[in-house]
Amino acid sequence: MLTYIRRGHNYQRYYQIIGVFTRHGFGSLIEQLQIQKYLPFPTPLLKQSARDTHLSPSEHLRVALEELGPTFIKLGQILSTRPDLLPSDFIEELSKLQDEVPETPWEKIDKFLIEEYGDNYFEIFQNIEPKPLGSASLAQVHPAILRDGSQVVIKVQRPGILKTIQADLEILSEIAGFAQRTSWGQIYNPVEIVAQFAFTLQNELDYRREGINADRFRANFSGEKHLYIPKIYWEYSTNRVLIMERLYGIKIDDTEALDANGIDRRQVALITANIVVKEIMEDGFFHADPHPGNFLITVDEETREPVIGAMDFGMIGYLSKTDRMNIIDAYLLSTKLESRAVVEHMLRIGAITGDIDIDKLDRDVDRMLNQYVGLPLKSIQTRRLIEELMHLAFEYRIILPPNLWLLIKTITMMDGLARELDPDVDLFAAFGPAIKRISIENRMPWVWGPSLIEELETFFFALRELPGIGERFVRRLQHGELPFQISMGANKETLEHIERISTRISLSLLTAAFILGLALLFPLAEANQIALILVMIGFAAALLLGIWIIISIFRSGK
Repeated sequence: MLTYIRRGHNYQRYYQIIGVFTRHGFGSLIEQLQIQKYLPFPTPLLKQSARDTHLSPSEHLRVALEELGPTFIKLGQILSTRPDLLPSDFIEELSKLQDEVPETPWEKIDKFLIEEYGDNYFEIFQNIEPKPLGSASLAQVHPAILRDGSQVVIKVQRPGILKTIQADLEILSEIAGFAQRTSWGQIYNPVEIVAQFAFTLQNELDYRREGINADRFRANFSGEKHLYIPKIYWEYSTNRVLIMERLYGIKIDDTEALDANGIDRRQVALITANIVVKEIMEDGFFHADPHPGNFLITVDEETREPVIGAMDFGMIGYLSKTDRMNIIDAYLLSTKLESRAVVEHMLRIGAITGDIDIDKLDRDVDRMLNQYVGLPLKSIQTRRLIEELMHLAFEYRIILPPNLWLLIKTITMMDGLARELDPDVDLFAAFGPAIKRISIENRMPWVWGPSLIEELETFFFALRELPGIGERFVRRLQHGELPFQISMGANKETLEHIERISTRISLSLLTAAFILGLALLFPLAEANQIALILVMIGFAAALLLGIWIIISIFRSGK
């Protein structure tokens, strides 16, 4: 039993977690994990049934996570991006998790700011509005004005939240260890899932990291006039407080206000689609929390065109070049309706593990693709398509890296947002030209050439090392040393057998070294006919020696 289980605070929290889950009908799951072996608690607690029978199991899970607070709400939001772990009804329900809590009193926020900046923090701010703009489980946001008159927002970490989350992460890590021993755990590796979740959550709690993300987005979209990333005031920001330029505008999903202000919703939808394509396919760095509250629409004073102001860069997704190429390959194969090729592609990238019926998966993929044959892109419901993919992922245990599931979730949310602005705009239509362009670009010599040169350099380096390796190999043999060890019984017959094997190995190695040496001499001998003849004779002798060794092995039968 780990020492932190014995701590009073964690024990109480453990008891609370178990109580909430059993109260919502998940006592049998706790029993399967056998936590009671390591943590004593009343056995009847596990026998409780769900009190509200009107709720489905997936709804009970959502409510339970909301009751348990910030860490578990965040965990539920992460799990809502993992259709390989949970059925589709659970995924849909967890997507409804709301990260909104009652606001922390200003007195506590004021005390927290004093801890962060000192008693004279008022020298930084001309004014701070005690009423927050928003209050989430991890942070609270207050409007403020700096001494130079700049209008900003202060994102303040909720006081005491770090300690609570640390305790919860310790408990989740321990529970993951229990789950790892189950058959489900052996497939899905919950220890790794919790470790990744902990890393993501701890990064989200480091507001300097969020500021770096904002700066990176600004650099990536420096030439994009339709996207605005607020300025970060680094001189006043800390790990627990982020000072960011305040944005004004209309929420992107407030269609009535957009229409009232003469903003072209279709243009906003197209801008949104183009931004998503660039951040995913070109940058490999995307905003992974695209709910409507994080985007405001303004109008450029000169061009009178809409501008999207983006906020909250705590949750970010990353895609390597390999990830992007795998996405492109899967997209191109799907558009060609090559279901078998799609399945083989999933096998090649390691998405399919374990013993599954490949032919049945092929038929299901083929059926899914063919229902969209002949349909215009605007008629293809991205959400429905992704739901079908999620169903296949759960049924066939298709395992993708978490960043790809996060990407799928992000695309679903962004597609829904774009369609709300204009039902005829589809994200897949926007991805098509970019995918074809990148696919063609990656075939160009200036793209694959540098990596090929690096591989050739590595190959030639290995070739340069071969003579030295062969020389050291032969020298050890000359001194009676074998570059490996053999451990066998020491009876007479065995020793004689070992002696024959050793002789053949020695002759084989000498033959190989002889051929290698002659190969190195060959370029030098080309200019001299006599030397060239001697080298050729040497090759012939080495060849005959090799044939003799093979014949002797077959004759002995041992």
